[in-house]
Amino acid sequence: MASGCANNLAYRSYEQMPTRAKVNDMSQPLALIFPGQGSQQLGMLRELAERYSVVGTTFEEASDALGYDLWKVVQEGPEESLNATACTQPALLSASVAIWRVWQELEGPRPTVMAGHSLGEYSAMVCAGVMSFAEGVNLVRLRGEAMQAAVPAGEGGMAAILGLADDAVEAACEKAAQGDVVSAVNYNSPGQVVIAGSKVAVERAIVACQEAGARRAMALPVSVPSHCALMRPAAERLAEAIQTIELRAPRYSVIQNVDAQAHADTATLSTRLVEQLYQPVRWSACVESMADQGVEVFIECGPGKVLTGLNKRIVKGSKGLAVNDPDSLEAALELARETLADKA
Repeated sequence: MASGCANNLAYRSYEQMPTRAKVNDMSQPLALIFPGQGSQQLGMLRELAERYSVVGTTFEEASDALGYDLWKVVQEGPEESLNATACTQPALLSASVAIWRVWQELEGPRPTVMAGHSLGEYSAMVCAGVMSFAEGVNLVRLRGEAMQAAVPAGEGGMAAILGLADDAVEAACEKAAQGDVVSAVNYNSPGQVVIAGSKVAVERAIVACQEAGARRAMALPVSVPSHCALMRPAAERLAEAIQTIELRAPRYSVIQNVDAQAHADTATLSTRLVEQLYQPVRWSACVESMADQGVEVFIECGPGKVLTGLNKRIVKGSKGLAVNDPDSLEAALELARETLADKA
């Protein structure tokens, strides 16, 4: 895919601007949010790439870092390759960063805050300038490999629990553990919690949640039990890798999954990134935190629109759009600019 050097000047010069110049009074009641694993799909961003060369350039940079043609896998598959954790994570990071670069190129309103769900937190870190894109690509590849290696195939599991209060899900997991690992790992929205752990314990927890009155309790087709204690070995590998990167102070506030807070110091940012592998993603609390800061519009940068749907259930009356093609990009820019005009 052609690089399109002229189109790259806008985002490159913008990324190199001093922090103070970038976080000025142009910031708006706007959040950019980034999806996690599961949102990937073959052919994602194809239409955007046809119109904006920076999309192709972004994937070329990722391919250089990875040593293989990531764009070809994303567009042509096979699907099994794209869905392999060590490929999925760089692919989604690249897609989110590409959309952010297009947003900058078109002079979209600057966000007040950023956040990402699970893997998406790394997309937020790259877009906020905490680490370079190449550093992020290599880090999430290692993260995916470490997660896959932490639990033998077939021994881990995850399940979605719908229509049951958070504390009831937690109680069901405690009852079902019986010496094994199972816990609530994604607090996605009111009445929607994901659990993870050893396969046998997750199966027991599904039954316990059903007995407690869950509307639905269903196993998910994944092999890696993310964000539970089984991921501690992966977290150790991740911590070693992060220590080799010189993290920078964020240009935009990034709400982190573990505690739903933004941190300016890089030591805490690093610690929370590592903890995120074996602690829950508190997405509901993250969205509530952004709303408390005055955020009214959430723009989801990446394939799918899972977070957009969740957010509208978390904060009633909030506005949001997912950007993954030219039409949705145009609509999101219009929504963000209208919000800016209303606040002027």
